[in-house]
Amino acid sequence: MALSPDDVKRAAHLARIAIDEGEAQAVLAQLNGIFRLIAEMRAVDTRGVEPMSHALDVVQRQRGDRVTEGDQRTLLQSVAPHVEGGLYLVPKVIE
Repeated sequence: MALSPDDVKRAAHLARIAIDEGEAQAVLAQLNGIFRLIAEMRAVDTRGVEPMSHALDVVQRQRGDRVTEGDQRTLLQSVAPHVEGGLYLVPKVIE
């Protein structure tokens, strides 16, 4: 997919960007280069290639999923101004 100078000018107009003829030609060349690169990447056969989350074969250590702190709700709610049924009560701000 190649863009024309009119496409660049239209996109600049829609984005409310002032662009002159020289800038439009430079942007056109850059955008067409990007589209060529995308076309090259789409042409690569990736069937059978496993997706990867990192370029290197690394594995992160994971810690065990266990509780490290006890329940402190009663202690923390003891200093709250208003508590009811284990919930903090706050003033109504929307009428």
